[in-house]
Amino acid sequence: MSKTRASGRTVGGLRSLSLQAPAVTLLLLWMLVPLGMTVWFSLQRYNLLMPGMEGFAGLEDYEYLFTDPALWRAMGNTLLLVGSVLVITVGGGVLLAVLFQQEFPGRGIARVLAISPFFVMPTVSALVWKNMMMHPSNGVLSWVAGVFGLPAVDWFSSLPLTSIVIIVAWQWLPFALLILLTAMQSLDDDQVEAARMDGAGPIAVFFYITLPHLKRAISVVIMIEMIFLLTIFAEIYVTTSGGPGLATTNLAFLIYIQALLDFDVGLASAGGVVAIVLANIVAIFLVRLVAKNLEN
Repeated sequence: MSKTRASGRTVGGLRSLSLQAPAVTLLLLWMLVPLGMTVWFSLQRYNLLMPGMEGFAGLEDYEYLFTDPALWRAMGNTLLLVGSVLVITVGGGVLLAVLFQQEFPGRGIARVLAISPFFVMPTVSALVWKNMMMHPSNGVLSWVAGVFGLPAVDWFSSLPLTSIVIIVAWQWLPFALLILLTAMQSLDDDQVEAARMDGAGPIAVFFYITLPHLKRAISVVIMIEMIFLLTIFAEIYVTTSGGPGLATTNLAFLIYIQALLDFDVGLASAGGVVAIVLANIVAIFLVRLVAKNLEN
């Protein structure tokens, strides 16, 4: 009887593996083939403007990349952009989640309007901010400055990286609000009421009950946003094109310059490998952070 059961489990396991094999194989090919080609081209001397000079370059592309000041400027801009947007979206998302958790007339409509910017395409969002909000002559912010007697600000010339941070934060703040507001729904009202009966004020309730309750949700927001923010491109392309100079060039835009403006496939592939390594380091750190919070 035991042999029959064992053989049945073996046959069932093989049948299950045979059904999963095509999907797993396709997924592996979909991931590994582009990655392998990127690594291969990063070891080649391959510039489309210099045909006939292709060949194995070894680590020359990496050596040039790491000695190029543009790489370190781009990595600094990337980290500054990601960090600034995370601070704004997580901090603002927590405060808005607490606000929208309260009862007030028109709360449902306000929630929908607050979440709506997340569904606007990045290119459209960047165009709206560039031509309607931050335009130095006809923008809304210029008009507001004129009302208070202040000079208009040419945002993309004088504060280029700050402008990109504002645009990206406006897009991702609704996402943080959505996740954190969902987490707020599971907060025990009896616990909050008991704390208020014991004399705890709104600030104490926020720091000792609400914020610890949102700890896991905040970790998830940080993890998801950071992975996507490392690849911000459309907002920079539409508004500043990485300038002035390298003021708003992040790692993704630097790879674009190398690949589609300089036509240097080898150097761009080396930059892509660096970006992959950086993204994996960040992902490993964030996964461990989230796992630690889930265990607690």
